[in-house]
Amino acid sequence: MHRVIASGMFTMGEEVSACEREFADQVGSRYALMVNSGSSANLLMIGALRYRTLGAALEPGDEVIVPAVSWSTTYYPVSQYGLKLAFVDIDEETLNLDLDALEKAVGPRTKAVLGVNLLGNPLDLPRLREFCERRGLILLEDNCESLGAKIDGRQAGTYGLMGTFSSFFSHHISTMEGGFVVTDDEELYHILLSIRSHGWTRHLPKENLVTGTKSDDPFEESFRFVLPGFNLRPLELQGAVGREQIRKIDGFIEARRKNAAHFSELFSGDKRFAIQNETGESSWFGFALLLRKGIEGISRKDVIEKLEKEGIEVRPIVSGNFAKNSVVDRLEHRIAGSLENAEWLDESGFFVGNHHFDIRDKIDHLAKVLSEFG
Repeated sequence: MHRVIASGMFTMGEEVSACEREFADQVGSRYALMVNSGSSANLLMIGALRYRTLGAALEPGDEVIVPAVSWSTTYYPVSQYGLKLAFVDIDEETLNLDLDALEKAVGPRTKAVLGVNLLGNPLDLPRLREFCERRGLILLEDNCESLGAKIDGRQAGTYGLMGTFSSFFSHHISTMEGGFVVTDDEELYHILLSIRSHGWTRHLPKENLVTGTKSDDPFEESFRFVLPGFNLRPLELQGAVGREQIRKIDGFIEARRKNAAHFSELFSGDKRFAIQNETGESSWFGFALLLRKGIEGISRKDVIEKLEKEGIEVRPIVSGNFAKNSVVDRLEHRIAGSLENAEWLDESGFFVGNHHFDIRDKIDHLAKVLSEFG
């Protein structure tokens, strides 16, 4: 940060560009674009597909399948671009999109599946990708909670046509606020470059897949607008901090997985609380606990009150069943089948945080406090 301050360059510049190159290398993607938040990353990802011409695109009225459990800004960009949400239930073991329910969820206007890797746990992405290819659907990934997760040796967030990441303060790496979109598609990358910055041409390469060949006159290209865009640029300070954080990702994930191994040892098979079953290699954003279906004599309210009294911070599992929120009445949507498991999570679930510090003693404390129930 001192290096950036000394340079006098605070708006998006070389530190951000270097951060993007290093992030792309880290996750194994051809292109990475840094933005000011993971929410903005989702907005750009959906927006880029609105203006694509060299492959499948999304048009107003098209439908996007989403899991019923995710963060709000997984859903809003779909609606903001005139698309329809199709909410599908989650799997009770992994807490991710129920892949068995997908076949029946596809409708005549379904064009894409937006898979969410929840709390660090990747979907069965090879299976999901095969499904999308077979049905001619676009696969997108919201990987904002799951940087560093892998399945079959490949990074989550890179299986889809595009994937998003967050570097918010509490996530696997932090630039305080920030996020990334990754893709291997050159046209989409050029569209992202434009709509991140007002929809202008200034940040496009001379030869590009949005305008063709740019003028060599920088004055002419300074304020030339070609796509409806936003201002979602990150600061140089965020880029510089991100570069330092990227170097530490592997160590951060290793430490989180060690904490998770201890948590799983203590809670696997617990008769009172179900935990999230790992798919592939989770990066363990946090530790989900759900009162088992049919259990009696324990209330979530009492559990949460006890945890908070003991100084253990606790949160809902992301949004719970997002389809229950009143805002959904303002979003074009349908419910594809039952949301039984999302409702169970909503009524019976909570999660506690993980960290790249060794917190096994705190996990022991959690287990001791919860031992008082049941």
